[in-house]
Amino acid sequence: MAHLSPLPADTTPELKEDFAIFIDILGFVPNSLLTMQRRPQIVKGFAELTKAVMAADGTVDRGFKRVLAHFASRAAGCQYCEAHSLIAAGLHGVSDEKIAAVWDYQTSPLYSEAERVALDYALAAGSVPNQVDDALMVRMKQHWDEDQIVEILAAVSLYGFLNRWNDSMATDLEEPPKALGDKILKKGGWTGGKHTK
Repeated sequence: MAHLSPLPADTTPELKEDFAIFIDILGFVPNSLLTMQRRPQIVKGFAELTKAVMAADGTVDRGFKRVLAHFASRAAGCQYCEAHSLIAAGLHGVSDEKIAAVWDYQTSPLYSEAERVALDYALAAGSVPNQVDDALMVRMKQHWDEDQIVEILAAVSLYGFLNRWNDSMATDLEEPPKALGDKILKKGGWTGGKHTK
C-alpha cells in the first residue's frame, strides 16, 4: 500500500498539459505523478526533463530508451518502474515479441549486439554502487557515438529519479503495467512487490 495516496488528476488543473505527456507515454497518468502533484513545480520540471530525454528527435530509438529504462529499474530493484517502462516501450514501437524476450536479451536474435551492450550499460549504470567501468565504455563506443551515449545515460538517469521516488513511496501499481508484469516479468522473478495491493 502506498505511503501517500495519489490525488485525483483534476486536483491541479494547471498540470493538465504536463499529465498529457504521460498519457502519450503510458496511456494513463501514473500514480507517481498523481502523488507528486502535491508540489506542481516538481511535476512540471519532471515533464520537461522527460520530454528532453525521450524526445523523438534523438538518434536512439524512443521505444528502446524505454527498454533501457527497464534495465536501469531492474538494477535498482524498482518493480513499479520495471513494469511501467515496458508498457511505454510497447506503446513506442517495441514489438510484443521483443518485450517477451527481455529476460533473454543476451541470446535472443531479436536484440542486436549494440542493444545488448547498451542494456548491459543500463544495468551497470543503474546499479548502486555504479558498475560502469572502462571495459564497458570501450564496448559502448564500438556501437554508439558520444551523442547516443548521452541519450542512453539520460534515459537511465531519468528512471533513477523514478526508481527512488516509487520505491520510497511504495507507489501502487496501476492495472495495465501489473498485467504486463504478471504476463512477462514473473518468469524472471518479478512479483510487483510493495507496489501491489
